[in-house]
Amino acid sequence: MMLDWRDHLLIVPIVLPMAMGGVMLLLGEGRATLKAGLNVVATVALLFVAVALLRQADEGPMQVAVYLAANWPASFGIALALDRLSALMLVLTATIALCSLMYSLARWHRAGVHFHPLFQLQLMGLNGAFLTADLFNLFVFFEILLAASYGLLLHGSGPQRVKAGLHYIAVNLAGSSLFLIGVAMIYGTTGSLNMADIAVRIGQVAGSDRMLMEAGAAILGVAFLLKAGAWPLNFWLPPSYAAASPPAAALFSVMTKVGVYVILRLSLLLFGERAGESSGLVQPWVLYIGLATLTFGTLGMLASQNTGRLAGFAVIISSGTLLAAIGFGRTSVTAAALFYLVSSTLALSAFFLLHELMERSRTFGADLLAITLEAFGLDRSTDPEDDMNSTDVGVVIPAAMAFLGLAFIACALVIAGMPPLSGFVAKFVLLTAILNPDGLTPEIGHPEPLLAWVLLALLIASGLTTVVSLTRIGIRSFWVPTVRTPPRLRVIEVFPITVMLVLGIVLMLQAQPAMRYFHDAANALHHPEEYVRSVLSARQADHRGGISP
Repeated sequence: MMLDWRDHLLIVPIVLPMAMGGVMLLLGEGRATLKAGLNVVATVALLFVAVALLRQADEGPMQVAVYLAANWPASFGIALALDRLSALMLVLTATIALCSLMYSLARWHRAGVHFHPLFQLQLMGLNGAFLTADLFNLFVFFEILLAASYGLLLHGSGPQRVKAGLHYIAVNLAGSSLFLIGVAMIYGTTGSLNMADIAVRIGQVAGSDRMLMEAGAAILGVAFLLKAGAWPLNFWLPPSYAAASPPAAALFSVMTKVGVYVILRLSLLLFGERAGESSGLVQPWVLYIGLATLTFGTLGMLASQNTGRLAGFAVIISSGTLLAAIGFGRTSVTAAALFYLVSSTLALSAFFLLHELMERSRTFGADLLAITLEAFGLDRSTDPEDDMNSTDVGVVIPAAMAFLGLAFIACALVIAGMPPLSGFVAKFVLLTAILNPDGLTPEIGHPEPLLAWVLLALLIASGLTTVVSLTRIGIRSFWVPTVRTPPRLRVIEVFPITVMLVLGIVLMLQAQPAMRYFHDAANALHHPEEYVRSVLSARQADHRGGISP
């Protein structure tokens, strides 16, 4: 059988940004316009490739595509694997990356050197982490995306970014060290780095080595939890995300989901039913850590007075919700968690971009009263009785302030999980899956009903807290009277935010087909036999361009 061009599509999300980043580095520090054009073309191409891969992954009930990069068997060489979950993360990453990039073209991409190469290398690391099928290359792609994120966090300079960047770098270097130690311990006890191969061998680990293997998995889990922004390892996240430039912070909202993705993938693949005595090792710990993270994020959001830090705590709430849902270990809950993942990530990315425009409106913009008075040629000292006798009824809200207000309300509704937008649908589906009659029956390896009610209470509390905090920010941004001039917004700044919010509305309107996809993805995760079989039985290509039997 001859190779089809679609067989090579799986490696494009890694090779394309790597090649484009290298080309832009060779162009030197100038030529910002050319680099911006190349970056846009590459990111748009990545989005099309990601959509094509998603369609490919959704063709069959348990569709898993495997690419042997070096043409070695999967247990020895580099293997990439695509299923519904990885395809979903590729599309989400490409979408947010394109919106963040468009926003940066207004002015941020010129705030420092090498923004565009770092942006592409960040995408390379993210895509590689979602596609890789072995632990060592997962470590490699983690290091690539972290190295790029260091530069993106410092992009724009300033003492606040340098201070936050030093903390961010120190914490993530410690996490990388733990990552490597955990991988080494797992390799030493199982003799493999391929995730599918480890899933087969983990149940055969000798009793004397099992504790060492589980310790390695725990150390590896700490590294992933740190990246996911889980408590108590998330102290670095709010100041770092608040200090980053808006387009970098919007892209960083996907980075926390890398940790969530890996925990979800490995907990079900390595510690499922075939793991022997280690079966179900991860879920209880992840559940308790998720509940603690959700609590911490709720308290942090209530105490936060800065919009950037508030957005950072919203990211922590999102991660806590996802980790708690993963801890329940049920297919229906996992499917609902994937819906929530997409909805919250889009809203948080839009909010990071909107944050700067809101701050600009406070600093350089105008409040509605000042604009209205200026529009009608009135002075603040005008007698109220004269205003009552005026024949002019109603005021015209400037387009910029109208957009900011509506976008802020939309972001607030989704982040808080209030009706009618996708955030409410996501939380409703999640709570329905957790509190259904079957879910309330205690089962082996599943949490007690009490924890389901604890999660319900925390989700309600976090939603109310988010409403209070965002309302406070909204009042301060839009209703506190100060003498200002109208904000000037460019279309290229407004359009990306609008796109992400519209995608959230589409997700709400198409909730049924979306949930079908998420349920299929969750079902494949909870029954990883097809993933293991596809990876380990992937056929090598012969030297004549065919596939060896």
